Amino acid sequence: MVDTAIAPDALASLLRWYVDQGIDEAVGEDPIDRFALPRPAQAPIQAAPASVTTLAPGAKTSAARPAAPTLLRPSSPAPAARGPVPIESPQVVEDARALAENCNTIAELEAAVRGFDGCALKRTAKNTVFADGTPGAPVMVVGEAPGADEDRLGKPFVGVSGQLMDRMMTAIGLTREGGFYITNILFWRPPGNRTPTLAEQAMCLAFTRRHIELARPKVLVLTGGTSVKAVLDTTETITRMRGKWVNYRMGDGSELPTMPTFHPAFLLRTPASKRQSWLDLLAVDKKLKELS
Repeated sequence: MVDTAIAPDALASLLRWYVDQGIDEAVGEDPIDRFALPRPAQAPIQAAPASVTTLAPGAKTSAARPAAPTLLRPSSPAPAARGPVPIESPQVVEDARALAENCNTIAELEAAVRGFDGCALKRTAKNTVFADGTPGAPVMVVGEAPGADEDRLGKPFVGVSGQLMDRMMTAIGLTREGGFYITNILFWRPPGNRTPTLAEQAMCLAFTRRHIELARPKVLVLTGGTSVKAVLDTTETITRMRGKWVNYRMGDGSELPTMPTFHPAFLLRTPASKRQSWLDLLAVDKKLKELS
């Protein structure tokens, strides 16, 4: 007899894969009968034929005619009331920018992000992931988007890749308790960890740019290709950008030394690239000493 039992390790691996793909619920909230027949289509409403009026002999044709049926009388539609702006429309991006510009502190910005409902990602995420670490720290790290662990705990970089990031920063003497401040360009997890759309990036980037201006670090570190392209507004790949100092221009015209580098999640998939990231961090450490 063939043993068809599945090993517990294989089941655990399958469940982890489901979570990584964003499948974290077995069923939806509302039951769906997959075997139910579709509802019959309703027959279109036909206009009633116009009534025929018989004229008596000798009657004048100028007599008043009966009113036309209501269904045949064209009517101008009533003006519709202006409703809410559709999600992910260009106007939402402008609203996000205006909202971010009116924030004068990081606390105000966080409250604005948590109250912002223009991004559809907020509907599928469990938590709003704003930032972690110490505001005003000498280094600010900006990643791409929250993952499953970040979405569950409501903090950025707390999963396996975040633990690697902490070890890397500790190696140059920086910790979250005063050494560096960390966030993402997106505040809500995309389903299945997919790449965020340009509209999603534009909405959240309005807050991220203001976030950088309010934090005012000495050095900015961008991790991952999505973060680099969005913040620096470039089409260059991360492999071409990493390890090279660039200047990020803030809203007041001042420039901030910025180091693009690989995302820790990429380093977990390709350990051979850790050497390049280590060189990037050594350059950050050198830059901090020069600025001090």
